[in-house]
Amino acid sequence: MKKSSVVFTLCALATVPMVLLTLSIRENKAEQQVMNAVPAIKEGETRSSEWGKHYPRQYDTFMQTRKSDEITDVLKQDPAMVILWAGYPFAKDYNKPRGHYYALEDNLNTLRTGAPVDNKTGPLATACWTCKSPDVPRLIKRDGEKEFFTGTWAKYGDEVVNPIGCGDCHDSATMKLTLSRDYLKRALDAEGRLKTADITHQDMRSLVCAQCHAEYYFKKTEWEDKGQKKTAAVVTFPWNKGLSAENMEEYYDSYGFSDWTHPLSKTPMLKAQHPDYETFVTGVHSRNGLACADCHMSYVREGGVKYSSHKVGSPLDDIANTCLNCHNGTEKEFRETVEKKLARKEELAKLATDILARAHLEAAKAWSLGATEEEMAPALQDIRHGQWRWDYAVAGHGAFFHAPEETLRVLAGAINKGQDARLKLRTVLARYNAADFTAPDFSTKEKAQALVGLDYAKLVEEKKTFLNTLKQEWFKKGEEKGLYDPASRKDMVLKTSYN
Repeated sequence: MKKSSVVFTLCALATVPMVLLTLSIRENKAEQQVMNAVPAIKEGETRSSEWGKHYPRQYDTFMQTRKSDEITDVLKQDPAMVILWAGYPFAKDYNKPRGHYYALEDNLNTLRTGAPVDNKTGPLATACWTCKSPDVPRLIKRDGEKEFFTGTWAKYGDEVVNPIGCGDCHDSATMKLTLSRDYLKRALDAEGRLKTADITHQDMRSLVCAQCHAEYYFKKTEWEDKGQKKTAAVVTFPWNKGLSAENMEEYYDSYGFSDWTHPLSKTPMLKAQHPDYETFVTGVHSRNGLACADCHMSYVREGGVKYSSHKVGSPLDDIANTCLNCHNGTEKEFRETVEKKLARKEELAKLATDILARAHLEAAKAWSLGATEEEMAPALQDIRHGQWRWDYAVAGHGAFFHAPEETLRVLAGAINKGQDARLKLRTVLARYNAADFTAPDFSTKEKAQALVGLDYAKLVEEKKTFLNTLKQEWFKKGEEKGLYDPASRKDMVLKTSYN
């Protein structure tokens, strides 16, 4: 009798965890079913906290992108960039990118966007909002694409009040990934490698990123609104001839396009934005079928629930759950390998920056001595092409990781073009008895900005006035209109390179 009681007790004890496990599995399955169900989110909802009510895990991980909050002044690290971008807003202010949480904040705070005093002033175009907020597709749908891309940046200051969020990548009716910017669809069809009609879900896990992480320019487009002639600066991807640096250079040259004319060298310049997608597709990860999300949005398990983390950032922040899913070795070994790749890229990038800066300054000297356009044309073409290659390689922030061989190849081309320009300029300088010309000192950000004629103190003073007045008014009006999501700026602290 005693033996049978012991057996019964042991059986009961063994059964309890099995029952608990079964209940847990059922609970997790039920929770997963709730997650997979499509909730009712109103069309055009730009407040991510509203989406977060239905997808709390994804929303909570997205909000963790605010941990990537440090400001790193790139112009201070390499002052030669100020010379390269003289006459262009990037010479005023350029910092390493922070988390998506800060996308809108940094756009507002940078000296590049100037200091408008009302909704009709300011130096930049409305297109400069394009990648910063889900309010952009909402406005394009409401006003039309051409109207959206017409006017100055300040025009939509009280309408673009939410940072990058759920509505940028997801359809509110189906929760499926979606392309919310039509310019990418047009570019894909023009390039021809991947037609929009053939896009798969795996393709979409990269393309939603490519809407913003790609090279673009503002194509001047004439249009008419109720009999009034207007000019829109429409975001356009230069992919018609292909995705390589040389393909896009050929496109720009054939189109006769330049972003600005350099005030020192008088070169018609190109400014690469952030061709991350273009470099990614040339690399080994893309060739093996991986998407951006595979490395930048790793999967997370909580009990029986599996979801993708929306803490979009460097895979190196979570090597064990990203890189080591495919690569062998330890985290330490992997990090050391990446650091070596980055060091090689940085070495060549700094060399290219210095060479091109000196070429601009030598060209300025040649012009001042009376050089002719005919004499200068070959060197200026080399400066244009060399700086385009350099910018293409460094503006794609993960290029050294996405496609290290391609990045080093393009940087080598930048150095070659820059040196060719300097050799040609030495010949011109020699004709004017200035073969021994030495470029002035640009070893610090302050010296370089003074050299190109930037009144940095004035820019900062004007910007601070904007931050304390019009910027505050924009968010207040956005809240009155029911657009602004206060949760999107919770505990945000002002950080800039000029504080």
